[in-house]
Amino acid sequence: MRRIIAAAAGIFAIAAPANAALTVGAKAPAFTTRGAIAGKVVTVSLAQQLKKGPVVLYFFPAAFTSGCNAEARAFAENVANFRAAGATVIGMSADPVEDLQKFSSTECAGKFAVASAGPNVVAGYDVALGRQIKGRDATRRTSYVIGRDGRIAFVHDDLSAERHVTLTLDAVRKLRNS
Repeated sequence: MRRIIAAAAGIFAIAAPANAALTVGAKAPAFTTRGAIAGKVVTVSLAQQLKKGPVVLYFFPAAFTSGCNAEARAFAENVANFRAAGATVIGMSADPVEDLQKFSSTECAGKFAVASAGPNVVAGYDVALGRQIKGRDATRRTSYVIGRDGRIAFVHDDLSAERHVTLTLDAVRKLRNS
């Protein structure tokens, strides 16, 4: 019987996604950084965005890679749905602002800010991928829904870009209805 339980535990451990350091209920680390919307450099402040309502903060490994491009397009296609649910979307990676300027126009269709995550933000949100992409450190693909109170309401940590938009939109809608 113990062998069966141990084997089952091993299967669930393998099937479970990697855990992000920030759990539901944790205080989201404050940040102010530079980013871009529609190619224009802007200041992105979590505190300022939270004054408007919940924030979907999604980290992506690197601009102009296939999964990140697809994810950015999916968020852009759904920005109206996020706004209708009261949330602001912010994309974030360790890419320099100069790369994000173009990415914000082409892949994000100018619909939301993408910001540059420095080492403190990467560490604070525990999103270091632990490897480089395009010659620089990359972030994990982790999406956080942050409530207006600055606390983490939802976390999805998965390198596959497929479900981040759907799951975060569902979480924002549930947050709104609670």
